[in-house]
Amino acid sequence: MPHTVEKIGGTSMSRLHELRDTLFLEGGTPRYGRIFVVSAFGGITNLLLEHKKSGEAGVYAAFANADDGHGWHDALSRASAAMVEAHERVLENAGDIAQATTFVQDRIEGARNCLIDLQRLCSYGHFRLNTHLMQIRELLSGLGEAHSAYVATLMLQRAGVNARFVDLSGWREEGDLSLDARIQGAMEGIDPDSEMPIVTGYAQCREGLMREYDRGYSEVTFSQLAALTGAAEAIIHKEFHLSSADPKLVGEDAVRTLGHTNYDVADQMANLGMEAIHPSAAKALRQANVPLRVTNAFEPEHPGTVIDDQPADKAAVEMVTGLDIIALELFEQDMVGVKGYDAAILDVLTRHNVRIVSKVSNANTITHYVDASLKSMRRVESDLAAKFPQAEITTRKLALVSVLGRDLSGLHVLLNGLQALEAETLTPLGATQGPRNVDTLFILNRSDRDKAIAALHRAFFDRAVAVPRDIAA
Repeated sequence: MPHTVEKIGGTSMSRLHELRDTLFLEGGTPRYGRIFVVSAFGGITNLLLEHKKSGEAGVYAAFANADDGHGWHDALSRASAAMVEAHERVLENAGDIAQATTFVQDRIEGARNCLIDLQRLCSYGHFRLNTHLMQIRELLSGLGEAHSAYVATLMLQRAGVNARFVDLSGWREEGDLSLDARIQGAMEGIDPDSEMPIVTGYAQCREGLMREYDRGYSEVTFSQLAALTGAAEAIIHKEFHLSSADPKLVGEDAVRTLGHTNYDVADQMANLGMEAIHPSAAKALRQANVPLRVTNAFEPEHPGTVIDDQPADKAAVEMVTGLDIIALELFEQDMVGVKGYDAAILDVLTRHNVRIVSKVSNANTITHYVDASLKSMRRVESDLAAKFPQAEITTRKLALVSVLGRDLSGLHVLLNGLQALEAETLTPLGATQGPRNVDTLFILNRSDRDKAIAALHRAFFDRAVAVPRDIAA
């Protein structure tokens, strides 16, 4: 039978012991024919790099900004302690715990010595630390995935599974391999029908995954592995289902599992900050014609949601979701008929690494809806004011709420959505629907976001235009 390639996210990895007898074993029998790609245990990558949401410094940020060595040394020790604590929670055998702890100590102290040597080297004027920062980021990120993969392998071997630790992190290896070569070399001679590969989500390669994808690297490794090995299906195990809305906002009884959607909708979800899969990873699967399934790891009997290139059988709303944004508005009366404003704004946003979610414009105003910190936007405003001294430049904290579906044609989503918001005395500041009929966007005050999601979900799902609750593949 063709094998599957399956990814386990960090939050689910922290409950790895709960998954042993369902995800990896069935009635005590190993479920072979499956290759697993694992993320670091929950919170570990935040400690190694920086906190994904708050931006609190981890080892990387402390090292990159260090005036002295004490800060990053302490951060690395904290990460080490958290890694040991993580595997002590999921491993039961004392010998396995000791092996995992030794593994952590070897990797952490190896990384520490590497950073000390680099810091010493860069104390000479001929060497610059900033030219090595991306390699440092890659080195540190690989520690988390190598640890979780090693721990998972120990746990499964103890349960009688012929599990193999597949380390793509390039630890103390020579050679400058491409991603494809790294994966193909590591998988050579492995037979998924008789053994269970546990693969690191980080892969050291010539392309530099962190440079291109930053924290989305594990999904890129996962998708490329599925494509290169000819997987029958790629599966992502999360701790929740892909649903029609956040159950906490619309109610557990009202929410519906998507069941089936396509990569177009998945891309829209990613744009709104709720990735089913990184867009670049989705591209690899799409081009290799490998369908993706997203499941709840803790509901193994549920088929989850299939994502492929198939069109919808009928027009339907599939999801209502939202995102806090900042509206960057540039108004200049003399803009009419003059080229270059849009390109200049895009250049500034790109320079400050600001992600654009959507945009609107008219004769003399260009508004970008962006996902960024206020600190970044202050720099953007300053640069734009220097570029366009006569312009009025404003920023405003708002929210964007989106209604998504593979095919929204004929559902009058814009009209019905505005009516639903009006019925709840919610006044949108803007709304738009593109000709592809896959999403309709409503711009509101940030305080109205959750109420708007609930109102739109009621409007469309009570009209019975949503997909059925559960759709098996």
